[in-house]
Amino acid sequence: MRGAKSAKWVIGAAVVALAATACGSGDSDNKAGGSNDGIVRAWWGDPQNPLEPANTNEVQGGKVLDMIFMNLKEYDPKTGKANLEAADSITTTDQQNFTIKIKQGLKFSDGTPVTAGSFVDAWNYGALLTNKQLNAYFFADIDGYAAVHPDKEGAAPTAKTMSGLKVVDDTTFTVKLTQKFSTWPDRLGYKAFAPLPKSFFTDHAGYLNKPVGDGPYMIDSYSKGTSMKLVPNPNYTGPSKPKNKGVLLKVYTDSNTAYADLQAGNLDVLDDVPAEQLSHVKSDLGGRYLNQPAGIIQTVSFPLNQKAWSAPGMEKVRQGLSMAIDRKTITEKIFQGTRTPATDLTSPVLGAAGGYSDSVGGESVTYDPVKAKQLIQDGGGIPGGHMTIGYNADTGSHKQWVDAVCNSINNVVGNNKACVGAPTGTFADFRNQITKGEMTQPFRSGWQMDYPLIDNFLTPLYVTGASSNDSHYSNPQFDSLIKQANSEPDTAKAIGFYQDAEKILMKDMPVIPLWYQNGGAGWSSRVSNVTENAFSVPVFTDITVNN
Repeated sequence: MRGAKSAKWVIGAAVVALAATACGSGDSDNKAGGSNDGIVRAWWGDPQNPLEPANTNEVQGGKVLDMIFMNLKEYDPKTGKANLEAADSITTTDQQNFTIKIKQGLKFSDGTPVTAGSFVDAWNYGALLTNKQLNAYFFADIDGYAAVHPDKEGAAPTAKTMSGLKVVDDTTFTVKLTQKFSTWPDRLGYKAFAPLPKSFFTDHAGYLNKPVGDGPYMIDSYSKGTSMKLVPNPNYTGPSKPKNKGVLLKVYTDSNTAYADLQAGNLDVLDDVPAEQLSHVKSDLGGRYLNQPAGIIQTVSFPLNQKAWSAPGMEKVRQGLSMAIDRKTITEKIFQGTRTPATDLTSPVLGAAGGYSDSVGGESVTYDPVKAKQLIQDGGGIPGGHMTIGYNADTGSHKQWVDAVCNSINNVVGNNKACVGAPTGTFADFRNQITKGEMTQPFRSGWQMDYPLIDNFLTPLYVTGASSNDSHYSNPQFDSLIKQANSEPDTAKAIGFYQDAEKILMKDMPVIPLWYQNGGAGWSSRVSNVTENAFSVPVFTDITVNN
């Protein structure tokens, strides 16, 4: 999260809104993007948190981090394959001890050098408990993590740096993991592993006001709630140099307004299109629209930190609710085929070789009204006889599908008030309730992959205490299988262990798999070469502005 999200939590994915008002446009940045200034104007939503790489796990913030940082590895826009970028080499003889050499001459956008210490210092900062970084869990495989981030509630760190990280020289550092982890290097394209400049530590407030990275773009200005302007980074030496003069990210609180702006030529790129526009978007935009598979799954999470939803027998209720949802009808009627009913908790873009399965979910994701009703009754019924599904009202066509899901459930249980939607005004407020563990009822969730491996769809979301474990799920058997999978050098065997762990999830049902989400984008006649990567994010560096 970018995915989720990350990677980026698509819980905040770049999906669009239904109602509210458009953003203001009074600042000078929003006046950018004229007919011939070379600036790409794109839809955006304000991120949940300031743009610290280890503290950003939702898509809107992740979108910016992808533009301003170059990691040790980067993911191919078409295939998702992890390729070396800032790293010159990553080597190991035992899948536990790694030597990482970075390319010489790399610089941040402020002109300071990118060194081995830039990565080591950033990772230590991200892992340290007292820094309260949401993505700290991504460093848990590094030796010494337990000392800087103890598990026990209330415990204080006994060290400030991880013993498994050692700087050898300006361009070399070593990493020792707590166990063998053959695919660990492929994680290193996730932005939690980004390097940080000296200014991050010497002037933290200044950095947060205007983040500094080593990627293809740098931040020129930012007005929260209105816009962010990015321009090409003159110090960037990587392979993804921008083919435009910058990107103006414009904040909208109503994507129907954004869609109207796109049609009127006041916006160039809209990451996703409101559900009610999908049936005619191609004709509206003269064919300037793409719809392609992406590494995204949408779900509904249960708050298992609440006794009402975690009591013995409630797994039957959770399974029954899953089987009460008519995914096929909802994806066809509301999303016009831009969603596909989920059969597991990963994404088809992984393929069978990458861990996707069309059978792991089995009957638990199959619409069966009779059995669904029986399971709900056998488990003791919906707690209190009534449930809500929480969602944020400012991004995504969430009201439509939440209402449809609730109607499907209500039809099965025979009570038209058993389930209703519960909107929260903004994405930030919605996410803050989730991260603080304040949700008492089920809520919309989802995941946009951070890297194209099955472990990314399982580890950060369901391992006990993981960074994006918003359902507060915990099962020692599941945790053990994930560790076994991580340490297995044979990829095929590792995937088998991951899928065994996934089968436990389908039985416990901490979340309901809903559907896989395609990536979609529409664009104006002012720009060309608009594509999306496997994470459903526009490849901004490739977009050109027409003369």
